[in-house]
Amino acid sequence: MDRSTVGAALAGLRRTVAGPDYPARRRPLDRLRHRPRTVAVLRTLGLLALLGLVLITAQFLLDTRRLPVATAWVIALLTVAPLPLLPTRPLLAWRIMFIGQLFGTFNRRTTDDAVVLGPATYEFWPWSPTQLLVIIVVLVTVAARVDRAVLAWTGLFSLTPVWMFVPPGNQVAVTLLFVVLLIVGDLLRHNLLTRRALAEQAEVSELEKARRAVLEERTRIAREMHDVVAHHMSLIAVQAETAPYRLAVSEPARAEFNSIAEAARAALTDMRRLLRVLRSETEDPRTAPQPTLAELPALVAAARRAGMTVELDNDVTTEPPAPVGLAAYRIVQEGLANAARHAAGAEVRVTLRDTPTHAAAGRD
Repeated sequence: MDRSTVGAALAGLRRTVAGPDYPARRRPLDRLRHRPRTVAVLRTLGLLALLGLVLITAQFLLDTRRLPVATAWVIALLTVAPLPLLPTRPLLAWRIMFIGQLFGTFNRRTTDDAVVLGPATYEFWPWSPTQLLVIIVVLVTVAARVDRAVLAWTGLFSLTPVWMFVPPGNQVAVTLLFVVLLIVGDLLRHNLLTRRALAEQAEVSELEKARRAVLEERTRIAREMHDVVAHHMSLIAVQAETAPYRLAVSEPARAEFNSIAEAARAALTDMRRLLRVLRSETEDPRTAPQPTLAELPALVAAARRAGMTVELDNDVTTEPPAPVGLAAYRIVQEGLANAARHAAGAEVRVTLRDTPTHAAAGRD
């Protein structure tokens, strides 16, 4: 036999005997927690029903088995105790049920009037009718909740009292009944797992549909941005480049038109980079080429061509990390744009200095 199979069997045995249980995801009355009165009524009715089953079982044992009162009440409690535990602690319920299987066969023999452990030969089952129903319910429920390694051990243990206490003529029939109950419970478990897997797959499919819808919306936005903004920026660049040839302009005006054309082309490049990010969710925008402090002179030169008076004072001797360089570049770029917009004609000074911990960018 394979070692992995033996290990799985031993692990199943340990869990069956004293391992962790199989707690339910939610309690049976969780759906009614917003109706506390209904929950209280149902709990009261359930408690009364359990007490009624205990009384019925104890009376049956007293009348039919002629057991002592204390013994009858203990067996009756062992018989009914698994029922309230089944929804949340099925393995613990089976353990109590198994103990009840062993002690539920007590009867008083007429030979010596002593309480002994033995089958009631005149009964098809050596257990009370209530205990028979509890055994059936517990076996089906446990088979529907535990994994197959534990199911095999619980079935083996549950069949042991059958071959010990059931009359020989009925042992095969009772064994077949127990096996059928275990198989039915396992089929219910398999069906539940299949339905849960299908539900999770449907949820994943819905998430995938939502993701696809987001990607389609991003693509539509990118397409509209390209159709509207990029088209107009292209026209600006073309008009600025051809204006010196279509119009009689001076040399300073020619330089101004060239500056406008270069700014438009730079804006188109940035826009295409943004559109690639919008069109692809998996593309990391940081993998695209990003400006650094080395490109600040070109930025200042473009601002001067636009008519600004800009002085660059760059004392940075070491190349800062890429995020720091990008942030400094964007700060200077935004500062130049604000100066051109709100302080036209003013002198602008861009100063960069090294510090012991980080590179700083500033503007006056």
